[in-house]
Amino acid sequence: MDQHPQGQPVEHEVSKSPKAHPFWDFWAPVLFTIALYFGLRHYVAEARFIPSGSMLPGLQINDRLLVEKLSYLTRKPKRGEIVVFNAPHAFDPALRSPNQPSGLQCTLANIPLIGLIPGLRHNACDAYIKRVVALPGDQVVVNPRGEVTLNGEPLKEPYVTNYCSLDDQGMSRCGTLNVTVPKGHVLVLGDNRANSWDGRYWPGGPFLPEDEILGRATWRFWPFKRSGALGS
Repeated sequence: MDQHPQGQPVEHEVSKSPKAHPFWDFWAPVLFTIALYFGLRHYVAEARFIPSGSMLPGLQINDRLLVEKLSYLTRKPKRGEIVVFNAPHAFDPALRSPNQPSGLQCTLANIPLIGLIPGLRHNACDAYIKRVVALPGDQVVVNPRGEVTLNGEPLKEPYVTNYCSLDDQGMSRCGTLNVTVPKGHVLVLGDNRANSWDGRYWPGGPFLPEDEILGRATWRFWPFKRSGALGS
C-alpha cells in the first residue's frame, strides 16, 4: 500500500477479468474436445472395424484397424495397399440416389449411438475396405477364378487364398474384367475373391476415383493376439 502525498493511504486498483459464464465453464471444454476429435478423425487417423468377410483370410470380421489419412496428402496410392473409401453409392452414377445425404448427415451417421437413430443412416455414408491391385494406365485382366494379370504378367498376390470355383467349362459365378485404369482412378478388389463386392460388380464401372479414398489401413489393434502392421 502506497502513501498519498497528504499521508492518506492509496490502494492500488486490481483489474479483474470478467467472470466466465457458467454455460461456457462447462461447454467450452466439451466443444473443444469434440472439435479436436472430429478434426483428428477427418484429417489424421480414425479407427474402423471389418464388417464382412471380403478381405479374408488376412482381415477377419470385427478386426479393428487404424486408418491413417496423411500419406495420400502428399502421394498417390500404391499397388498392394489396403484402402478405406466411400461406398460406391456415393460416387457410382448407377447407384447414387436422387436424395444423396449431406456431409453432416454422414458425419452424424458414423457417430456411435447417434448413428442408430432411425432414418439417419444411408448407404452412401458407409465405407468400404479393399486392396489396390492396379493404378492409372495399368491394363488389367481378372479371370473367372479372380486371378489378376497386370500389363501382361500374372500379379503375385500371396494374400489371396480364396479364389472363385470353376465349373466344367472353366467358368464361375464371379465377375471378370479386361480394362485399362483411367487417370485419377485405381482398381480395388477384395482379397476374398469368391465373396467380395468390388470393382468387378459395380454397375457404373469398375474404377474407384482417387478422391473417394478416405485413408490407408496400416495397423490392426484388435484382437491383441493378431495386432500388428498390415503389409501389402
